[in-house]
Amino acid sequence: MKPASILDYRALSQRRVPRFLFDYTDGGSYAEATLAANVADLAAIHLDQRVLVDVSRIDARVRLLGQELAMPVILAPVGLGGLHARRGEVQAWRAAQDAGIGMALSTVSVCSLAEVARDGGAPPWFQLYLTRDQGANEAMIATAREQGCPALVLTVDLPTPGARYRDVRSSLTGAPGLAGTLHRAGQVAARPRWALDVGLLGGPIAMGNLTQLVGAKAPLSDYLGWIARNFDPSADWNRLAWVRSLWPGPLIVKGILHPDDAALAVTHGADAIVVSNHGGRQLDGAISAAKALPAIMDRLGSCIPVLADGGVRSGLDVLRLVSLGASAVMIGRPWVWGLGAAGQAGVAHVLSLLRAELETAMALTGRTRLA
Repeated sequence: MKPASILDYRALSQRRVPRFLFDYTDGGSYAEATLAANVADLAAIHLDQRVLVDVSRIDARVRLLGQELAMPVILAPVGLGGLHARRGEVQAWRAAQDAGIGMALSTVSVCSLAEVARDGGAPPWFQLYLTRDQGANEAMIATAREQGCPALVLTVDLPTPGARYRDVRSSLTGAPGLAGTLHRAGQVAARPRWALDVGLLGGPIAMGNLTQLVGAKAPLSDYLGWIARNFDPSADWNRLAWVRSLWPGPLIVKGILHPDDAALAVTHGADAIVVSNHGGRQLDGAISAAKALPAIMDRLGSCIPVLADGGVRSGLDVLRLVSLGASAVMIGRPWVWGLGAAGQAGVAHVLSLLRAELETAMALTGRTRLA
């Protein structure tokens, strides 16, 4: 099948990566109601079709935090995203740069920030989770500064992980010991191409930014256990101010859904925010970005850039979020599906689809510039 849409890439990725890995990325928390609402609420936004406007020249470029982007899209940080293809975050970052857009590398990426910056040719943004280990937090911020990352993305909506039933059923979590290992091994055996490309030739299978904390040779289950034990439920707004004091560049706060929290983020030093419910993976029943964005824009106006994510499955969805006030849109699952289906080429095609769909939507709404 020749993929024609992002959902085609989802189907291809599902057939090529082990079930526990696909479900980890694809799934949400609890009954996955917020995951579904992210998609449905975006689809419910109607676009005004306009006619007899000269749309022979379409300009999708935007300027964000001092960077020019070919379109208002950033690859969102996705934990374990790099397992979907050999050294996957490096491949994804190369595709993003070729497309003229940015990427935020997750704290829990497979490839370390140093590897991605070196093999990808430039440093991406870095996304930080606050852990109980203040020294580890400070070390990761220092590494991002030393590597020359253009921005730091602080994710604030994960004081504790949401319950993700798919991960229990696939034995990614909740099945320690031999039984869980055998269950996952069977899923890997059912995907021999992935087992060769990633499992055998794509090592080390680790979370590169955490190896000094967990151990370079630790199994993936040890990393997942460390993460679950070390998210910091005591983090408060003072912690954001502390991060601000250590980070000299643009600071983006990700995981905002309430207008009061948006205002507090600005007060405590944020240069931008991301309106996000963590892809429906945290509080099931939380409002979608599409529903939350208008009230946040009313509260903040244009004082800082506001990004958004959640439920984007096409370039039309990008335009929908921009029409509500977003300066740019983060995509998570779409780039990971492209990576799982076809590596760097898959991510590149996903981004070309997004851009073509965005430009078509702009033309059919009579808008030649996103401004």
